[in-house]
Order: sequence, then C-alpha cells, then structure tokens
Amino acid sequence: MTRARRLVVTICPREPGVVTLPVERGGRAMRLGAVAILKTLRSLVDARGLADRVRFREGCAGGCSADGPNVSVEIFPVPAPGERPDNVAVGWKTYVYSLASLDCLASVIEENLGSASAASRRRRAP
Repeated sequence: MTRARRLVVTICPREPGVVTLPVERGGRAMRLGAVAILKTLRSLVDARGLADRVRFREGCAGGCSADGPNVSVEIFPVPAPGERPDNVAVGWKTYVYSLASLDCLASVIEENLGSASAASRRRRAP
C-alpha cells in the first residue's frame, strides 16, 4: 500500500505560452496559460476536498528558456498523527514542455497523489 502523500505544486504566473487540454478527463479542451492553470488547479483541489494535502506556490517551475506553461510538483509523505510535517521530498515531477501530453489538467494532481483514480493516461500522438 502506498503511503499517503502531500504535494507542493509550483507554477510561474509570469511564464508565457499556453497549453490546450481538458481540465477533467472527458471534458472539452481549453486554452490555458500559467495564471489559468494555477487558478484551475486550485479550484480542482478545493472541489475535491484536497486542500489539506495540496499546496500551491508561485515560483520558477523550470523551462524558462522557452514558452510554457510549466509545472513542478514536489511530493512529501503525510505525517503520522501528532507528528509535524517535514520538508524532505520523497519525489518530484516536472511538466516542463509536457503538459500537452496529459489527457487532462487534473492528472497533475491525480498521478502525484497516487490515488486510485490516478490511471495517468497520456494522450496518444495523432
């Protein structure tokens, strides 16, 4: 069984570029820039009741030499009851120039939380 995770998702709101993909699996594809991605991911986390496990940070996510948007995710274990959380990441994933390969934006959260619904399917090239 996989230990519960918490995430810190980093997005640079000043990064140029857009990506076109659905917000949720099976949805209509939308054009999303960095600010829209940050806002949309925050909304998804709130709607799914994951605010205690997912935190957002504005900062460099990598890939600054070309248009993004790009996202970086740091993965931390959820502390045992009564313990303080530490800041030692047990994993990380970057979506530098690769967001468009996801089947939906929600995959950023799903595949990194390791939830049962995280059947992280990538889009197939046409």
